[in-house]
Amino acid sequence: MKKLFLLLAALITTFAVMAQNQTVNGTVTSADGEPLIGATVLGVGTQMGTATDVDGNFTLTLPATVKKLQVSYVGMTTKDVNITPGQKMNIVLDGTNMLDEVITVAYGTAKKSEYTGAAAVVGAAQIEDRMVSNITNVLSGTVGVQTLSDNGQPGTSSTVRIRGVGSINAVMDPLYVLDGIPYDGDIASINPADVESITVLKDAAAAALYGARGANGVILVTTKRGREGKAKITFDARWGANSRQIKNYDVITSPQQYLQLTYQAQRNQALYRLGYSPEAAHAYGNSQLFKVTGYNVFTDTDGRGLILPDGSFNPTATLGYSDGEYFYTPDNWEDVTFRNGMRQEYNLSVSGANEKMNYYVSASYLNDEGVIDNSAFERLSTRTSVEYQANDWLKIGTNIAYSFSDSQYPDEQTASASSGNAFGVANNIAPIYPIYVRDKEGAIMYNDIYGHKIYDYGDGKSTNYSRAFMSQANPASQLLYDTEKYLVDLFNGKWFAQINPVEGLTVTGTVGLTIDNTRYRMVSNPLYGQFATTGGQSIQLASRTKGLNLQGLANYQKSFAEVHNFDFLLGYESYEWNYEYTQAIGSGLYNPMNWTVNNTLANNQRRGYGTYYDYATRGFFGRINYDYDHKYFGSFSYRRDASSRFHPDHRWGNFFSVSAAWELANEEFMKSATWLDQLKFRASFGQQGNDRIGSTQYYYYAYQDQYQLTGSDSFSDGTLMFKGNPELTWETSNSFNIGFDFSIFKQKLTGSIEYFNRTTKDMLFNKPVAPSNGYSSIPVNVGSMRNHGAEIDLTYRPIVSKNFEWDITFNATFIENEILDLLPELNGQWIDVSRIYQEGESMYQLYLVKYAGVDKATGKALYYGFDTDAKTGEKIPGSDYVTSEWKSAWRQPTGNLLPWMYGGIGTNLRFYGFDLGIACSYQVGGKMYDQGYQYLMGSGSSSEYGHNWHKDILKAWTPENPNTDVPRLDAGDENSFFTTMSDRGLISSNYFAINNITFGYTFPEKMTKKIGIDGFRIYGAADNVAIFTARKGLDPRQSFVSSTAATYGAMRCISGGVKIMF
Repeated sequence: MKKLFLLLAALITTFAVMAQNQTVNGTVTSADGEPLIGATVLGVGTQMGTATDVDGNFTLTLPATVKKLQVSYVGMTTKDVNITPGQKMNIVLDGTNMLDEVITVAYGTAKKSEYTGAAAVVGAAQIEDRMVSNITNVLSGTVGVQTLSDNGQPGTSSTVRIRGVGSINAVMDPLYVLDGIPYDGDIASINPADVESITVLKDAAAAALYGARGANGVILVTTKRGREGKAKITFDARWGANSRQIKNYDVITSPQQYLQLTYQAQRNQALYRLGYSPEAAHAYGNSQLFKVTGYNVFTDTDGRGLILPDGSFNPTATLGYSDGEYFYTPDNWEDVTFRNGMRQEYNLSVSGANEKMNYYVSASYLNDEGVIDNSAFERLSTRTSVEYQANDWLKIGTNIAYSFSDSQYPDEQTASASSGNAFGVANNIAPIYPIYVRDKEGAIMYNDIYGHKIYDYGDGKSTNYSRAFMSQANPASQLLYDTEKYLVDLFNGKWFAQINPVEGLTVTGTVGLTIDNTRYRMVSNPLYGQFATTGGQSIQLASRTKGLNLQGLANYQKSFAEVHNFDFLLGYESYEWNYEYTQAIGSGLYNPMNWTVNNTLANNQRRGYGTYYDYATRGFFGRINYDYDHKYFGSFSYRRDASSRFHPDHRWGNFFSVSAAWELANEEFMKSATWLDQLKFRASFGQQGNDRIGSTQYYYYAYQDQYQLTGSDSFSDGTLMFKGNPELTWETSNSFNIGFDFSIFKQKLTGSIEYFNRTTKDMLFNKPVAPSNGYSSIPVNVGSMRNHGAEIDLTYRPIVSKNFEWDITFNATFIENEILDLLPELNGQWIDVSRIYQEGESMYQLYLVKYAGVDKATGKALYYGFDTDAKTGEKIPGSDYVTSEWKSAWRQPTGNLLPWMYGGIGTNLRFYGFDLGIACSYQVGGKMYDQGYQYLMGSGSSSEYGHNWHKDILKAWTPENPNTDVPRLDAGDENSFFTTMSDRGLISSNYFAINNITFGYTFPEKMTKKIGIDGFRIYGAADNVAIFTARKGLDPRQSFVSSTAATYGAMRCISGGVKIMF
């Protein structure tokens, strides 16, 4: 009887519960009637929800007490609708609402429309369009951001500067934060296909919570998560070809023309300096051709010499010369050295979410070949992100990524003087030199060991000739025979637990761990080049980097009377980082094919090195956000940080920000302005810190004197290597920002305009001291600097319809940099070789002799000079003069070289399934020193024998061409532009770059569904399409000050791909 009673009670309870539930069903469509697949439908006040199917339908069981549904879809306005019991609901979502966009901010997220700070966001679609292996390369053209790259090697990162530069000596890189955790790992290990968004925090209100390292801005990288609905499988495959975007300078390519110019330089020396008659000078010029170049590649068939008395090339001379043992003829170094590299990339991901779990799992493979041999970047990466709602009060999650990369990295491609620099050699070598060794019949010879062609090193050993240009150099051979690579295993993990003990309160504990194990090896071959005399060389290095981050966050949200909304955040964070490496070097390879140091024979030349250093920070922080009725917003944040770089007495720093905003469009008196969607005014002020005075190991203990053990056998003494400063402390930046955001005509035109002012005080500076002290500098806090300017960011959407959408974007940043104070003893300026730093001026100016043109009578270069007061060193007014002696001229500041405006332009069109996107960047109003051009415009002096010329040298002075700004060719010129810097080398740094063009087609779902595919897209893309500059070969994106031809230039990638979704 008792059991029967319990059964009846259970049945009654079950029916009662069922009676308290309700089943809601309906359809979600867009304004044009199209069903929305995967729209999220959630019961308001619950965590119970579902996603719409392929026809936009949904069915959801909810408690009977739930009265509303919240319906959302990516890119559309979220809508709350009343439940209609017993009736099918037809819910229509309005079009794109950029004002409701949620962006990632410091330790959380925020609606863009309610955010009081300054931030720029790069979305997943923009990232996916770019054929890049490193996410920093997609930031070009972002408002307030400048990207520089002096190395186009696949996988390398761009240098990023946010709203200018804040210090003379200190590290100016922004802080990278990956999924809420500060990240010091290799940026190249992050697969761009896994990234949902990149948010650039630009002002103190946005970045002050990262106090210790936020002074130069913060870049938040957020990886993808699953979305509500069934499991979504995405496969993306891309194939492409890489080529050089920046070609050689417009150099002399004709061997005949090069020898004519060489003859002219030798003849002019004899005629104008040695006093020869014209006939004798002609004979002298011809006789010197072989002596100054070291090679003879023409056969003089009639005995008149290669150059005739009128300066023309002897038409009877034939190309190619045999000395009876070898045949000498020029090769095209550019064609042989460079190649087109192949690029292939495959990305596979599975993602999904329900009311309990959110997951995203991916795997990726990338093989990106460079434009020279043994240059490539290969990466295999995986990522697993899972979040699980264990119950109403506990949520746990993890985000784990692993990548293995194999980077073939010939690093001599960024060293201008290196004999292995393919870019420098191809630009500068005269067009008379062979690459290969040929037998006397002219056939290229082959190596018996490797089976490769034999390369001419121009050292008098490969052949009987010794090259004037870089003897023992042949980068085409070196890239083939020498190997250099980095093998990197990188693990990055994040684990968190989040509890909700009471309504509105969320407490989160997070652990972040990054471990980077890198192995480096370099082998210089034993047969050819600079290490042939020692039998080759092997270097092995193993390093390990570990970063551990611990976070504790408590966030409390509370609303009163439906208009007062508070958000409180308290947090603690600690970060510990360490680096160690071991290196071994050996010479004399026993087996040329074995790269290990154990393979070296010369035991007395084997040597090893090792080091370890670490770094730590601790911080406590808090933030209060308040908004009144979504009209008035305020925020205050504070952080107290300690850094191990400073002495314990000066280790702690205090940083803060305060900001406010007013959403004018939400005021009652503005309701009649139906054309106005948003008009938000905002302002902020705050302080941030920087402790990164340098990147070498000594700066991790900058407050301590550091010694190195020297000596041998049983005795070692200590040599002072670094003079520390126990008084050293934080460099601080005070930032002010004011601006407004607007949207009009139903978001047809949206944008923002703002003014910023960042003043850096107590700059971390390496103060130069007399070498007699036993050290050359000491780190100090001194001086101040200001960066201020304005930003404009606009988006115009001229067409928004069912089958046609078009948007146009434009942004511009205007910026000025000024040094306010330097060390008192520097008397307002500091000269560092060719750089000058002056109070009241930009830190980006050079200190150069001023070029005055060419003496029309003699063809000599002229320079400006002036007399100075013997006591004060100041210029004497009215004492200006012109001289042909570079050493007698005075160097002068060039003025600010920075561009006064930079930014981006883009457009996107979507038309009946087709899509077209174009992204561009530009800068205007700056100058830079073109070192690559300088080395190609010498006078033909002895230090430049064998070097090539730019075709502008054809404008050089002659008695028949006196009106020119190019001095005469003269082998005896001690003032040759090749060896003397002057403002003649300055050129406009303006550029306009087409960064990306993507064109694709997405097949209609009605078609793809028939074959079991949710989505299918084909596309073609061009990355680094073109750049327009003041001179061919010049790339102003290398640096703010100078450009060189001797660096790995940017690569253009033309590719195509398919994207399939199941």
